[in-house]
Amino acid sequence: MIKNSFNCLTGAVLLTTSMGALAHFQMIIPSDDMVKQNENRTLNLDLLFWHPYEGGGMHMVKPVKFGVMAGGKKRDLLSKMTPHQFTDIHGKQYDGYTVNYKLRRPGDNSFYIEPAPYWEPSEEAFIIHYTKVIVNAFGLEEGWGKPIGLKTEIIPLTRPYGLYSGNVFQGTVLVNGKPVPFSEVEVEYYNKDGKLKPAADPMITQVIKADSNGVFTYAMPKAGWWGFAALNEDEKTMKHEGVDYPVEIGAVLWVKTHDMK
Repeated sequence: MIKNSFNCLTGAVLLTTSMGALAHFQMIIPSDDMVKQNENRTLNLDLLFWHPYEGGGMHMVKPVKFGVMAGGKKRDLLSKMTPHQFTDIHGKQYDGYTVNYKLRRPGDNSFYIEPAPYWEPSEEAFIIHYTKVIVNAFGLEEGWGKPIGLKTEIIPLTRPYGLYSGNVFQGTVLVNGKPVPFSEVEVEYYNKDGKLKPAADPMITQVIKADSNGVFTYAMPKAGWWGFAALNEDEKTMKHEGVDYPVEIGAVLWVKTHDMK
């Protein structure tokens, strides 16, 4: 749902948005977030467009971009994608993709995706969620805080792996490379098996605000994958059936927490 609150950024007016219940999240979920020297070096990554907590799906078409940045260099991985059917908790199947990627050298691997615009009739808006996940390879902690250069992205201030449940995570929201003051950030847990049941609708999607420097803070109470989606409106519109509509641009970052053993 589009709200009537504005952030001014480098002359462009950005309208913050909130999807509320049934929040949409572009997802990149790797088979591991930290790969050690003696482990299998081939990652499997699931690419899907989903309601993470409720477990409902949406069809995902081939993205505009999908790649990885490692050692300061980007590699296009669009040709590595394989179509895959994901089953939601209701037994329905939805189109997505999987990717197998062999880690080559120590350091952080930032996987990123720019999906094709998704038309959401109920919101009368297009949705483009620029999404990242960062996987550490072989113990060299280098690269996780560097921007990829996406139109909008979350830059971690907390190392985005090696996190315990209960840890605090901080990040800065950028649009066109500039921090977005007071950006709204939606947070959802990937309730993959559907076993968690919310006590009320507001428990599904947590909502927080960045501060005046575009920095947000959240403590993750449970082990598993957490999605952070900083939502703003693009300065450009897109046409649907000849009519101009707003475009929700989301900076999405996935991080994993682990229980202490």
